[in-house]
Amino acid sequence: MSSTKSYAVHSATTPLTPWTLDRRDPKPHDVQLEILFCGVCHSDLHFARNDWGISIYPVVPGHEIIGRVIAVGGHVKKFKVGDIAGIGCLVDSCRECDNCKEGLEQYCFGGAVFSYNGTEKDGSGLTYGGYSKEILCHEDFVLRISDKQPLEAVAPLLCAGITTYSPLRHWKVGKGQKVAILGLGGLGHMGVKLAASMGAEVTVLSHTASKAADAKRLGAHKFILTTDEEQAKSVANYFDLILDTVSAEHDYNFYLGMLRTNGTMVCVGVPPPSPPVGAFNLIFQRRSLAGSLIGGLPETQEMLDYCAEHNIVSDVEVIAMKDINKAYERLLKGDVKYRFVIDMATL
Repeated sequence: MSSTKSYAVHSATTPLTPWTLDRRDPKPHDVQLEILFCGVCHSDLHFARNDWGISIYPVVPGHEIIGRVIAVGGHVKKFKVGDIAGIGCLVDSCRECDNCKEGLEQYCFGGAVFSYNGTEKDGSGLTYGGYSKEILCHEDFVLRISDKQPLEAVAPLLCAGITTYSPLRHWKVGKGQKVAILGLGGLGHMGVKLAASMGAEVTVLSHTASKAADAKRLGAHKFILTTDEEQAKSVANYFDLILDTVSAEHDYNFYLGMLRTNGTMVCVGVPPPSPPVGAFNLIFQRRSLAGSLIGGLPETQEMLDYCAEHNIVSDVEVIAMKDINKAYERLLKGDVKYRFVIDMATL
Protein backbone atom coordinates (compact mmCIF):
# COMPACT_ATOMS: atom_id res chain seq x y z
CA MET A 1 0.00 0.00 0.00
CA SER A 2 1.07 3.58 -0.65
CA SER A 3 -0.51 6.77 0.65
CA THR A 4 -1.49 9.65 -1.61
CA LYS A 5 -3.20 13.00 -1.14
CA SER A 6 -6.76 13.39 -2.36
CA TYR A 7 -10.03 15.23 -1.86
CA ALA A 8 -12.93 13.08 -0.70
CA VAL A 9 -16.54 13.44 0.35
CA HIS A 10 -17.60 11.40 3.39
CA SER A 11 -21.38 11.82 3.26
CA ALA A 12 -24.11 13.17 1.03
CA THR A 13 -24.35 16.37 3.06
CA THR A 14 -20.70 17.26 3.62
CA PRO A 15 -18.27 19.07 1.30
CA LEU A 16 -15.17 17.64 -0.32
CA THR A 17 -12.18 17.89 2.02
CA PRO A 18 -8.51 16.78 1.99
CA TRP A 19 -8.06 13.08 2.68
CA THR A 20 -5.12 10.70 2.55
CA LEU A 21 -6.02 7.47 0.78
CA ASP A 22 -4.18 4.19 0.41
CA ARG A 23 -3.55 2.93 -3.11
CA ARG A 24 -2.99 -0.80 -3.59
CA ASP A 25 0.45 -2.10 -4.44
CA PRO A 26 1.26 -2.10 -8.18
CA LYS A 27 0.83 -5.38 -10.06
CA PRO A 28 2.93 -6.66 -13.00
CA HIS A 29 0.60 -5.17 -15.62
CA ASP A 30 -0.12 -1.90 -13.79
CA VAL A 31 0.69 1.61 -14.95
CA GLN A 32 0.99 4.29 -12.26
CA LEU A 33 0.31 7.93 -13.08
CA GLU A 34 1.10 11.19 -11.39
CA ILE A 35 -2.12 13.06 -12.11
CA LEU A 36 -1.66 16.40 -13.85
CA PHE A 37 -5.27 17.33 -14.65
CA CYS A 38 -8.67 15.93 -13.77
CA GLY A 39 -11.93 17.04 -15.32
CA VAL A 40 -15.04 17.64 -13.23
CA CYS A 41 -18.06 15.71 -14.50
CA HIS A 42 -21.66 16.21 -13.39
CA SER A 43 -21.53 12.53 -12.37
CA ASP A 44 -18.96 13.52 -9.74
CA LEU A 45 -21.55 15.78 -8.16
CA HIS A 46 -24.25 13.08 -8.35
CA PHE A 47 -22.00 10.59 -6.55
CA ALA A 48 -20.86 13.13 -3.98
CA ARG A 49 -24.48 13.83 -3.05
CA ASN A 50 -25.70 10.25 -3.50
CA ASP A 51 -28.32 11.42 -6.01
CA TRP A 52 -28.54 7.92 -7.47
CA GLY A 53 -28.52 6.11 -4.12
CA ILE A 54 -25.42 4.03 -4.92
CA SER A 55 -22.57 6.04 -3.41
CA ILE A 56 -20.01 4.19 -1.27
CA TYR A 57 -18.32 6.64 1.09
CA PRO A 58 -15.72 7.95 1.21
CA VAL A 59 -15.93 8.92 -2.47
CA VAL A 60 -12.92 10.34 -4.29
CA PRO A 61 -14.47 11.46 -7.59
CA GLY A 62 -12.80 12.06 -10.93
CA HIS A 63 -12.74 10.01 -14.13
CA GLU A 64 -11.26 12.42 -16.67
CA ILE A 65 -7.64 11.86 -15.76
CA ILE A 66 -4.49 12.98 -17.55
CA GLY A 67 -1.15 12.15 -16.00
CA ARG A 68 2.50 11.31 -16.43
CA VAL A 69 3.65 7.70 -16.08
CA ILE A 70 5.87 7.39 -13.01
CA ALA A 71 6.06 3.59 -12.74
CA VAL A 72 5.20 0.49 -14.75
CA GLY A 73 4.93 -3.16 -13.81
CA GLY A 74 7.42 -5.69 -15.12
CA HIS A 75 5.01 -7.02 -17.76
CA VAL A 76 3.81 -3.66 -19.12
CA LYS A 77 4.46 -3.25 -22.86
CA LYS A 78 2.34 -0.26 -23.93
CA PHE A 79 3.81 2.48 -21.72
CA LYS A 80 7.09 3.63 -20.26
CA VAL A 81 8.03 6.05 -17.50
CA GLY A 82 7.63 9.65 -18.67
CA ASP A 83 4.77 8.99 -21.11
CA ILE A 84 1.67 11.15 -20.95
CA ALA A 85 -1.38 8.92 -20.54
CA GLY A 86 -5.03 9.00 -19.57
CA ILE A 87 -7.51 7.01 -17.50
CA GLY A 88 -11.21 7.48 -18.11
CA CYS A 89 -14.31 6.02 -16.52
CA LEU A 90 -13.17 2.38 -16.49
CA VAL A 91 -10.27 0.66 -14.73
CA ASP A 92 -11.24 -3.00 -15.16
CA SER A 93 -13.85 -5.48 -16.42
CA CYS A 94 -14.33 -9.25 -16.46
CA ARG A 95 -12.43 -9.56 -19.80
CA GLU A 96 -14.37 -12.77 -20.55
CA CYS A 97 -17.94 -11.88 -21.56
CA ASP A 98 -19.02 -11.31 -25.17
CA ASN A 99 -19.09 -7.54 -24.70
CA CYS A 100 -15.58 -7.38 -23.28
CA LYS A 101 -14.27 -9.53 -26.14
CA GLU A 102 -15.84 -7.07 -28.59
CA GLY A 103 -14.25 -4.04 -26.93
CA LEU A 104 -17.46 -3.00 -25.22
CA GLU A 105 -16.12 -3.12 -21.69
CA GLN A 106 -18.55 -0.40 -20.61
CA TYR A 107 -21.34 -2.95 -21.00
CA CYS A 108 -19.47 -5.80 -19.29
CA PHE A 109 -21.93 -8.51 -18.20
CA GLY A 110 -19.58 -9.46 -15.38
CA GLY A 111 -19.58 -5.91 -14.07
CA ALA A 112 -17.31 -3.14 -15.27
CA VAL A 113 -15.12 -1.57 -12.59
CA PHE A 114 -15.40 2.20 -12.64
CA SER A 115 -12.61 4.58 -11.75
CA TYR A 116 -14.29 5.52 -8.49
CA ASN A 117 -17.14 4.24 -6.34
CA GLY A 118 -16.34 0.74 -7.58
CA THR A 119 -14.83 -2.44 -6.13
CA GLU A 120 -11.60 -3.96 -7.39
CA LYS A 121 -12.15 -7.31 -9.17
CA ASP A 122 -9.87 -9.09 -6.71
CA GLY A 123 -11.86 -7.73 -3.78
CA SER A 124 -8.88 -5.76 -2.49
CA GLY A 125 -10.88 -2.61 -1.89
CA LEU A 126 -12.73 0.33 -3.37
CA THR A 127 -11.64 2.35 -6.37
CA TYR A 128 -10.82 6.01 -5.86
CA GLY A 129 -10.72 8.54 -8.66
CA GLY A 130 -8.73 11.40 -10.06
CA TYR A 131 -9.12 14.04 -7.35
CA SER A 132 -5.81 12.68 -6.09
CA LYS A 133 -2.07 12.91 -6.66
CA GLU A 134 -1.60 9.41 -8.12
CA ILE A 135 -3.60 6.55 -9.60
CA LEU A 136 -2.81 3.15 -11.07
CA CYS A 137 -4.58 0.43 -13.06
CA HIS A 138 -3.97 -2.34 -15.60
CA GLU A 139 -2.30 -1.09 -18.78
CA ASP A 140 -5.29 -2.27 -20.87
CA PHE A 141 -7.36 0.52 -19.30
CA VAL A 142 -4.76 3.24 -19.79
CA LEU A 143 -4.99 5.40 -22.91
CA ARG A 144 -2.41 7.05 -25.14
CA ILE A 145 -2.60 10.86 -25.14
CA SER A 146 -1.32 13.13 -27.90
CA ASP A 147 1.21 15.77 -26.88
CA LYS A 148 -0.04 18.12 -29.61
CA GLN A 149 -2.96 19.55 -27.60
CA PRO A 150 -3.30 21.33 -24.23
CA LEU A 151 -3.62 18.54 -21.70
CA GLU A 152 -6.12 20.39 -19.51
CA ALA A 153 -8.49 20.63 -22.49
CA VAL A 154 -7.97 16.98 -23.43
CA ALA A 155 -8.95 15.67 -19.97
CA PRO A 156 -12.76 16.02 -20.43
CA LEU A 157 -12.58 13.98 -23.63
CA LEU A 158 -12.21 10.93 -21.40
CA CYS A 159 -15.86 11.24 -20.36
CA ALA A 160 -17.67 14.10 -22.11
CA GLY A 161 -15.85 13.37 -25.36
CA ILE A 162 -16.45 9.62 -25.50
CA THR A 163 -20.01 9.90 -24.15
CA THR A 164 -20.96 11.95 -27.21
CA TYR A 165 -18.59 10.34 -29.73
CA SER A 166 -19.83 6.80 -29.08
CA PRO A 167 -23.49 7.33 -30.08
CA LEU A 168 -22.53 9.54 -33.03
CA ARG A 169 -20.34 6.72 -34.32
CA HIS A 170 -22.83 3.95 -33.50
CA TRP A 171 -25.61 5.69 -35.43
CA LYS A 172 -23.16 6.45 -38.27
CA VAL A 173 -23.53 10.21 -38.26
CA GLY A 174 -22.10 11.85 -41.36
CA LYS A 175 -22.73 14.08 -44.34
CA GLY A 176 -26.35 14.57 -45.33
CA GLN A 177 -27.71 13.88 -41.84
CA LYS A 178 -29.53 16.37 -39.67
CA VAL A 179 -28.44 16.07 -36.06
CA ALA A 180 -29.77 17.95 -33.04
CA ILE A 181 -27.85 18.37 -29.81
CA LEU A 182 -30.29 18.87 -26.95
CA GLY A 183 -28.64 20.95 -24.24
CA LEU A 184 -25.45 22.98 -24.53
CA GLY A 185 -23.39 22.08 -21.50
CA GLY A 186 -20.38 19.90 -20.77
CA LEU A 187 -21.69 17.05 -22.92
CA GLY A 188 -23.60 19.14 -25.43
CA HIS A 189 -20.72 21.36 -26.46
CA MET A 190 -18.67 18.27 -27.28
CA GLY A 191 -21.60 16.81 -29.22
CA VAL A 192 -21.73 19.94 -31.37
CA LYS A 193 -18.01 19.90 -32.13
CA LEU A 194 -17.94 16.20 -32.96
CA ALA A 195 -21.12 16.04 -35.04
CA ALA A 196 -20.06 19.09 -37.05
CA SER A 197 -16.63 17.58 -37.68
CA MET A 198 -18.34 14.45 -39.05
CA GLY A 199 -20.12 16.52 -41.68
CA ALA A 200 -23.66 16.58 -40.29
CA GLU A 201 -25.96 19.59 -40.26
CA VAL A 202 -25.99 20.40 -36.55
CA THR A 203 -28.76 22.17 -34.65
CA VAL A 204 -28.63 23.08 -30.97
CA LEU A 205 -31.91 22.78 -29.07
CA SER A 206 -31.92 24.93 -25.94
CA HIS A 207 -34.31 26.86 -23.70
CA THR A 208 -31.61 29.50 -23.11
CA ALA A 209 -31.55 32.18 -25.81
CA SER A 210 -28.16 33.50 -24.73
CA LYS A 211 -26.51 30.25 -25.85
CA ALA A 212 -27.19 30.92 -29.54
CA ALA A 213 -23.88 32.71 -30.12
CA ASP A 214 -21.86 29.95 -28.45
CA ALA A 215 -23.71 27.30 -30.43
CA LYS A 216 -22.60 28.96 -33.66
CA ARG A 217 -19.04 29.44 -32.39
CA LEU A 218 -18.80 25.76 -31.53
CA GLY A 219 -19.87 24.73 -35.02
CA ALA A 220 -23.67 24.50 -34.99
CA HIS A 221 -25.47 25.51 -38.17
CA LYS A 222 -28.79 26.29 -36.49
CA PHE A 223 -30.13 27.21 -33.06
CA ILE A 224 -33.69 26.52 -31.93
CA LEU A 225 -35.04 28.22 -28.83
CA THR A 226 -37.33 25.48 -27.60
CA THR A 227 -39.54 27.87 -25.59
CA ASP A 228 -40.46 29.65 -28.84
CA GLU A 229 -43.45 27.77 -30.26
CA GLU A 230 -42.85 28.81 -33.86
CA GLN A 231 -39.18 27.87 -33.77
CA ALA A 232 -40.02 24.48 -32.27
CA LYS A 233 -42.66 23.83 -34.96
CA SER A 234 -40.13 24.58 -37.68
CA VAL A 235 -38.21 21.41 -36.82
CA ALA A 236 -41.16 19.00 -36.47
CA ASN A 237 -40.37 15.69 -38.22
CA TYR A 238 -36.93 17.10 -39.13
CA PHE A 239 -34.00 15.34 -37.46
CA ASP A 240 -32.36 12.00 -38.19
CA LEU A 241 -30.82 11.94 -34.73
CA ILE A 242 -31.30 13.86 -31.50
CA LEU A 243 -28.51 13.53 -28.94
CA ASP A 244 -30.16 14.29 -25.61
CA THR A 245 -27.53 15.46 -23.12
CA VAL A 246 -29.94 16.93 -20.54
CA SER A 247 -29.89 15.55 -16.99
CA ALA A 248 -32.67 17.83 -15.70
CA GLU A 249 -36.32 16.86 -15.93
CA HIS A 250 -37.74 17.43 -19.43
CA ASP A 251 -40.45 16.10 -21.73
CA TYR A 252 -39.17 13.37 -24.06
CA ASN A 253 -42.39 13.46 -26.06
CA PHE A 254 -41.87 17.09 -27.08
CA TYR A 255 -38.54 16.23 -28.70
CA LEU A 256 -39.57 12.88 -30.17
CA GLY A 257 -41.95 14.85 -32.39
CA MET A 258 -38.92 16.52 -33.97
CA LEU A 259 -37.64 13.21 -35.37
CA ARG A 260 -38.34 12.27 -38.94
CA THR A 261 -39.47 8.78 -39.92
CA ASN A 262 -36.94 6.20 -38.65
CA GLY A 263 -35.24 8.88 -36.56
CA THR A 264 -33.61 8.13 -33.22
CA MET A 265 -33.33 10.08 -29.99
CA VAL A 266 -30.35 8.93 -27.93
CA CYS A 267 -30.25 9.72 -24.22
CA VAL A 268 -26.87 10.27 -22.61
CA GLY A 269 -28.19 12.51 -19.83
CA VAL A 270 -29.94 10.95 -16.84
CA PRO A 271 -32.93 13.06 -15.75
CA PRO A 272 -34.58 12.41 -12.38
CA PRO A 273 -37.23 11.10 -12.52
CA SER A 274 -37.40 9.18 -15.79
CA PRO A 275 -40.05 10.88 -17.93
CA PRO A 276 -43.04 9.01 -19.43
CA VAL A 277 -42.98 8.25 -23.14
CA GLY A 278 -46.08 8.13 -25.33
CA ALA A 279 -46.12 5.01 -27.50
CA PHE A 280 -47.80 6.82 -30.38
CA ASN A 281 -44.81 9.18 -30.62
CA LEU A 282 -42.71 6.14 -31.47
CA ILE A 283 -45.14 4.03 -33.44
CA PHE A 284 -46.46 6.44 -36.03
CA GLN A 285 -43.12 7.45 -37.53
CA ARG A 286 -41.20 4.31 -36.53
CA ARG A 287 -39.05 6.43 -34.26
CA SER A 288 -36.62 5.00 -31.73
CA LEU A 289 -35.71 6.07 -28.20
CA ALA A 290 -32.31 4.76 -27.22
CA GLY A 291 -29.59 5.20 -24.63
CA SER A 292 -25.82 5.17 -24.72
CA LEU A 293 -23.12 5.07 -22.06
CA ILE A 294 -19.43 5.81 -22.61
CA GLY A 295 -17.33 3.81 -25.07
CA GLY A 296 -15.15 0.80 -24.58
CA LEU A 297 -11.37 1.07 -24.54
CA PRO A 298 -10.83 0.64 -28.32
CA GLU A 299 -13.45 3.27 -29.15
CA THR A 300 -12.14 5.66 -26.50
CA GLN A 301 -8.66 5.45 -28.00
CA GLU A 302 -10.20 5.95 -31.46
CA MET A 303 -11.96 9.08 -30.17
CA LEU A 304 -8.77 10.49 -28.66
CA ASP A 305 -6.89 9.90 -31.91
CA TYR A 306 -9.77 11.42 -33.92
CA CYS A 307 -9.83 14.53 -31.74
CA ALA A 308 -6.05 14.93 -32.02
CA GLU A 309 -6.29 14.65 -35.82
CA HIS A 310 -9.17 17.16 -36.04
CA ASN A 311 -7.86 19.48 -33.30
CA ILE A 312 -10.94 19.00 -31.10
CA VAL A 313 -10.72 19.64 -27.35
CA SER A 314 -13.12 20.74 -24.63
CA ASP A 315 -13.73 24.34 -23.64
CA VAL A 316 -12.46 24.41 -20.08
CA GLU A 317 -12.06 26.54 -17.00
CA VAL A 318 -9.06 25.44 -14.95
CA ILE A 319 -9.49 25.59 -11.18
CA ALA A 320 -7.43 24.89 -8.08
CA MET A 321 -8.27 21.83 -6.00
CA LYS A 322 -9.30 24.01 -3.05
CA ASP A 323 -12.06 25.56 -5.16
CA ILE A 324 -13.83 22.30 -5.96
CA ASN A 325 -16.83 22.93 -3.68
CA LYS A 326 -17.40 26.35 -5.26
CA ALA A 327 -17.15 24.67 -8.65
CA TYR A 328 -19.87 22.19 -7.62
CA GLU A 329 -22.13 25.09 -6.64
CA ARG A 330 -21.54 26.73 -10.00
CA LEU A 331 -22.06 23.41 -11.78
CA LEU A 332 -25.53 23.15 -10.23
CA LYS A 333 -26.33 26.57 -11.68
CA GLY A 334 -24.92 25.74 -15.09
CA ASP A 335 -22.31 28.45 -14.56
CA VAL A 336 -19.41 26.95 -16.51
CA LYS A 337 -18.31 27.10 -20.14
CA TYR A 338 -18.11 24.23 -20.50
CA ARG A 339 -16.06 21.97 -18.24
CA PHE A 340 -14.16 22.55 -15.02
CA VAL A 341 -10.72 20.96 -14.92
CA ILE A 342 -8.63 20.70 -11.77
CA ASP A 343 -4.93 21.53 -11.96
CA MET A 344 -3.70 18.77 -9.69
CA ALA A 345 -0.43 20.62 -9.01
CA THR A 346 -2.57 22.66 -6.61
CA LEU A 347 -3.38 19.66 -4.41
